[in-house]
Amino acid sequence: MILGDLLDAPVNGPDDEPLGYVVDVRFVLDGPLDGTLAAPRLHGLLVSARTGTSFLGYERTGVRSPALVARWLRWRHRGTFLVHWQDVQAVEPGAVRLRDGYRRYSPDLPGRPSQRPDLHRAT
Repeated sequence: MILGDLLDAPVNGPDDEPLGYVVDVRFVLDGPLDGTLAAPRLHGLLVSARTGTSFLGYERTGVRSPALVARWLRWRHRGTFLVHWQDVQAVEPGAVRLRDGYRRYSPDLPGRPSQRPDLHRAT
């Protein structure tokens, strides 16, 4: 699988209900040392209910300028959530299916104040 297979793919819940589109992925550097850095591991997918376009980095809550672009992208991506990779049941041609009991997490990066108190903080 390559990253391009995931980006803009429709995301469905366990009962095939449409949840949105993959707009970005999150990696963590917690694997074995690979040179000077730890090897990356796919942590989760960012799912937007409204659009398949990227955040362009504006999901990082500290990014505020240019202000009009930041405000428009936050509005456009309202309702976006992070789902952990272990909650992905299958990646099928043209779709991602989540498992029963998946959880929605805030798309905010760790260490930043959450802009989405209705979602779980990512771990």
